[in-house]
Amino acid sequence: MDLITPELGLVLWTSLTFLVLIYLLGKYAWKPIMHSLKVREETIEYSLREAENARQELVTLEKTKKKYMDEAKSERDALIKEAKEIKAKIIEEARTEARIEADKIVKSAQEQITAEKASVIEDLKKQVAILSVDIASHILENELEKSGKQQELINKYLKEVNFN
Repeated sequence: MDLITPELGLVLWTSLTFLVLIYLLGKYAWKPIMHSLKVREETIEYSLREAENARQELVTLEKTKKKYMDEAKSERDALIKEAKEIKAKIIEEARTEARIEADKIVKSAQEQITAEKASVIEDLKKQVAILSVDIASHILENELEKSGKQQELINKYLKEVNFN
């Protein structure tokens, strides 16, 4: 039964050893351990705050990214629309210019045709006049071989001539 009921010296030395151990642990072990735990706890809290801030920033960046993507899509659509409008305008201007140029060419051709026609008609008139004069001179030669006919013809033409 000695083990169940310890002696006074054993209790005293055990208590003294325990108190010295507590003192030494408190002075040299507990403070650094507690300090390390506190630093660790602060580091963990700081990391958690930073992680939360990073998550918040990520959410903000996602919203900003979506906003910029939407703006970029809108700008792209506007540029495409503007390019199509410019293309249509250029095509229409080219068509208009082509029509104007074609009209000028047709008008020029018509004027040329009219001028050529007038020139040909004038040439025909001259040729007809020359032929008429030649024919008339042959006829007159034959008819006017007699001297009385000449005087008669001159009198006839003088009567027909109208002096204004």
